[in-house]
Amino acid sequence: MANNQYVTSSAEKVLNIINLYELEEDAGKVIPQDGYGYIYSGAGDLYTIKENIASFNHKYIVPHVLRDIENPDTKTEIFGDQLTSPIIMAPVAAHKLANTQGEAATAKGIADYGSILTMSSFASASIADMADAAHGGPQWFQLYMSKDDDINRKILDEAMAHHVKAIVLTADATVGGNRETDKRNHFTFPVGLPIVEDYQSGVGQTMDVVYKSAKQSLSPRDVKFISDYTHLPVFVKGVQTAEDVEIALQAGAKGIWVSNHGGRQLDGGPAAFDSLQVVAKAVNKRVPIVFDSGIRRGQHVFKALASGADIVAIGRPVIYGLALGGSQGVKSVFDYLQTELELVMQLAGTHNIDEVKATQLLDNLYGN
Repeated sequence: MANNQYVTSSAEKVLNIINLYELEEDAGKVIPQDGYGYIYSGAGDLYTIKENIASFNHKYIVPHVLRDIENPDTKTEIFGDQLTSPIIMAPVAAHKLANTQGEAATAKGIADYGSILTMSSFASASIADMADAAHGGPQWFQLYMSKDDDINRKILDEAMAHHVKAIVLTADATVGGNRETDKRNHFTFPVGLPIVEDYQSGVGQTMDVVYKSAKQSLSPRDVKFISDYTHLPVFVKGVQTAEDVEIALQAGAKGIWVSNHGGRQLDGGPAAFDSLQVVAKAVNKRVPIVFDSGIRRGQHVFKALASGADIVAIGRPVIYGLALGGSQGVKSVFDYLQTELELVMQLAGTHNIDEVKATQLLDNLYGN
């Protein structure tokens, strides 16, 4: 069910992307104001959302020469799946806010590129629709837990029936952040959320009401519940401290996802890139690390990998590509970041992703 007054893009085309900042501006011209505000904005004073991007300048990439590189190799692997690059899609709610084709187009574009879509529990499409659109491409499922474990089992059963490869438990959004743009725009979801319809229809609800309808009292028991029930690798998403790494791993997590929810939750917290370095040291290569929040450049991807991430996830830029170009626009965003990553790899003297991960970055002593 959709709000008939909400009219958004139905574009389907390849995009010529100069950079992702301009892509965001262009997307704002085709997504309705309230939907665009929900997508682009963040919590409070927007301090953390800005720091997420600025923090990448805390480290330098040192150029190297005479390394015999013509075609850097971005291919990587996670849980046995071969990916075109270490760039995947983070879970993002309600893609139909940006394009009438919604998550089906996102799933197709990502599969055509050769990467992973992390389905959101708050998707505006069904698990089946997203899986069908990927034509067998690997997908993960992000779970916002219900307060009712029978509903959780039903949702997980559906995800497993469509062969998802991992479960991502988002642990940093038990309530919605202080998103003033949504309040100013009186934003409520104009589209349904079919995956969680047993406890939340979505239509006409504020973001905060949607979050509060899900389980708020998350604990290590929930990680164990998901792991024991699905026998799939479980990522805990939203980890930013060494202490929380240990809690998650002791609970049975097989992956750590470093994120501050793109600056949409706790304003005034550390930039995700700065947290990544703390978390990577604590993980010490025991499990894979996924990183998101603030990626806008190929050099950001490079720096995240060199700082301990195994996989880098992107969110908002993909939604902007979806708005402007449908499935082809989604693929264009991934192609753009890969091309820029290859350029950086070549100039930094790295032949492949393993060499990127082994790169020593230089501290920016000036702090700007």
